[in-house]
Amino acid sequence: MLKIGVLGVGHLGEIHVKLITQLTQYYKLIGFYDPNDYNAKNIIQKYHIKRFFSLEELIKEVDCLDIVTPTITHFDCASKALKMSKHLFIEKPLTQTIDEAKKLIQLANEAAVKVQVGHVERFNPAFKKAMAYFNNPMFIETHRLANFNPRGTDTPVVLDLMIHDLDIILNVVNSTIKNISASGVPIVSDTPDIANARIEFNNGCVANLTASRISMKNMRKSRFFQKDAYISIDFLKKELEVVRMEDVKTDVEPFDIVFDIGGDKPRKKIIFDKPNIKPINAIEEELIDFHDIVINDLPPIVSIEDAYSALDVAHQILDKLKLSSL
Repeated sequence: MLKIGVLGVGHLGEIHVKLITQLTQYYKLIGFYDPNDYNAKNIIQKYHIKRFFSLEELIKEVDCLDIVTPTITHFDCASKALKMSKHLFIEKPLTQTIDEAKKLIQLANEAAVKVQVGHVERFNPAFKKAMAYFNNPMFIETHRLANFNPRGTDTPVVLDLMIHDLDIILNVVNSTIKNISASGVPIVSDTPDIANARIEFNNGCVANLTASRISMKNMRKSRFFQKDAYISIDFLKKELEVVRMEDVKTDVEPFDIVFDIGGDKPRKKIIFDKPNIKPINAIEEELIDFHDIVINDLPPIVSIEDAYSALDVAHQILDKLKLSSL
């Protein structure tokens, strides 16, 4: 069992606290640190756990830390913990800047501890099921749309929403990036509230990403196109649909959909798959995984290097957005 402390108990931090108090076979929650008195009183009343008034005192008492603070504080909190050789779970985005991310990687290597980053969609059951179907996708389209919430407008939509899909795409596409273009519009905040990015990879794959926080409805869908297959993931509903084509090698059934593409090429049969997906809590799954990588000395599913890669591309997109607004 790992002794853990939580840094930051706002909206998402409270979700982490609730889950950790339920994962008693994995964690002992020592306490939390949050300078916000309102947040602290709420957590104490609901979960009856200890509030630490010093970040350093909490770090001393635990084996690992769960950092769920605003992004601007990630580097300060994480660097202090790493210098005291504590394992870290840190919410996305990893840091506010690329330089901070590079420094954290160096500190993590020097401390020889485990760092897992909260790109939670990697633990989405629909995406995990889809992994078996991916075979060199060459066109990807993602839409991540959210209703307006003033709570998130202090962070650019690329770092708040689009970065989820950047992490997924970089995990699926086995190629380096050739070119990035982007455009966006600020509507209710000082940075674009809706943004579109086009990423061209050196293997020929193209990814088209759209993120918005001023939508009339929530949507988190990604579509992957590859030879003989179309894969659609609904991250919100946790659903997966796959349309595949196979060569016809045997007699067909009466209701099979078969077509002839001409020439000497074999006939194709269309197969529709909608796998049954067991509902899970993705945040709970990533917290359990964090426990396992620490206890069993395993590599994290979302490493600090993975998070750095997604952050690096996100900042390249932000730079393109700045140029497009000139």
